[in-house]
Amino acid sequence: MLLALNNVFDPDTLPMVLRIMVMAVLVNLSCALLGSFLVLRRMSLMGDALSHAVLPGLVVAFLFSGSLSIFPMFIGAVLAGVATTFLTQTMHHYGRLSTDAAMGVVFTSLFALGVVLLKLFGSQVHLDAACVYEGSLIMVLDTFEFAGFELPKQILVALPVLLVNLLVVGVLWKELKITTFDSALATAIGISAPVMHYTLMTLVALTAVASFQVVGSILVVAMLIVPPAAAQLCVERLGRMVALSCAIGALVGIVGTLVAVRYNLSVPGTMAVLSGGVYALAAIFSPTGGLASRAWFHYQTSARIVREDILAMLYRVEEFDHTRRLARADALEAVGGGFPARHALRTLVRRGDVAMDDKGLLLNDSGRTKAAKLVRTHRLWETYLVDEIGLPLDHVHEPAHRVEHFLDDEIREQLAERLPEGAEDPHGREIPE
Repeated sequence: MLLALNNVFDPDTLPMVLRIMVMAVLVNLSCALLGSFLVLRRMSLMGDALSHAVLPGLVVAFLFSGSLSIFPMFIGAVLAGVATTFLTQTMHHYGRLSTDAAMGVVFTSLFALGVVLLKLFGSQVHLDAACVYEGSLIMVLDTFEFAGFELPKQILVALPVLLVNLLVVGVLWKELKITTFDSALATAIGISAPVMHYTLMTLVALTAVASFQVVGSILVVAMLIVPPAAAQLCVERLGRMVALSCAIGALVGIVGTLVAVRYNLSVPGTMAVLSGGVYALAAIFSPTGGLASRAWFHYQTSARIVREDILAMLYRVEEFDHTRRLARADALEAVGGGFPARHALRTLVRRGDVAMDDKGLLLNDSGRTKAAKLVRTHRLWETYLVDEIGLPLDHVHEPAHRVEHFLDDEIREQLAERLPEGAEDPHGREIPE
């Protein structure tokens, strides 16, 4: 089919491309909306289970109805999906299996049953096994006219399912959120966690069925899980996660359709690959937990610690002899040398915390204030370790050196309140004000 559509913007093929795109976006929005809750509940495998378990429902529905029309197949698949949820919960509660093990047993068994039925009655059912695994958008050829537009008949299922998802999630937003993050609290305030669970699972079953012909029984898992997982890496609030997940799903549907049609590829497969690409980008560049942002945070923290070590060292030198200046080479060597030390020193000079001339390094007023705070924290912590913990003197410097870079003003003053006015540190040195 796609071979004839590789010219995306050809006037003859553009309506077909748009119909494919509309179906892909509708399916992705439905999956992303519910997938956010599945990811947060750590039930990603349930989407896999339901998308596989609809297969025997489809075969049985055809055997009873003798028709491949949308609604008999839809009813059979939904019943199979609900049965999967019920069997999984039953095996979890009464079979002493963990949730993931129960899902694994149920969906593999039902999917295998579907494959066997498909082979046994393949000549009667007329279901293509490749369509079962990968989905097919060939059904967009079957259209009806509405308000002058040719719409695919699949939209009669996909659009109502999306609207139902939006309605239920909107009405039960508070209940779904509470049961997702703390089911015990939900039960304590009168919200039935099992009812919310079965409601969500029923919606997932409906969505998996509506997505079956578009993305297949395997690739629907990517649509349910990957966009929400990518969104979770980027934001930290549920509402924003759901919105971003839906935006990623819609974008993947549009771009995936255009790329697949242009290069004669599988539309569901292309969407799944693009979803994986979006997740990879989120994993690297996410501002909240991406590899790049974490690496930048660690670099900034390391650079700050080196700068503070230089300030504290100059303060101690000045404290011992206020006329002495520390040589640049000695200061760099004391904090490890190399590029981090040189860069830290240049930053301190540029900020006006340290003055540097031919005689060496000298603290300016701003740098002296910062250094005094660091040394105060160090000596307060040493005092605490000796007086409260009972550590020997030769064991307190390294712990105090590590913690001085991370204690805030509140904790610092709490430590100071334990000491009498004018107290000294365990080594007999003055604690700066």
